[in-house]
Amino acid sequence: MQELRDFLKNLAAMVKVKTVVTLTVIGVFAHLAVTAAIPADTVMTIVTMVVAFYFGTQSEHKAP
Repeated sequence: MQELRDFLKNLAAMVKVKTVVTLTVIGVFAHLAVTAAIPADTVMTIVTMVVAFYFGTQSEHKAP
């Protein structure tokens, strides 16, 4: 039962605006790369920047 509570707590923490925006940006640029609307190397650069920003701001909140 505790595992379920922990899972739901982690799931709720994941569903924040920043997470949704990050996943949306990654999805949009992945779609653009698959449909060849933009070059794959451009997608890689943009997705890397978005993910680095996301995890960088997450680690700031956890630092003492």
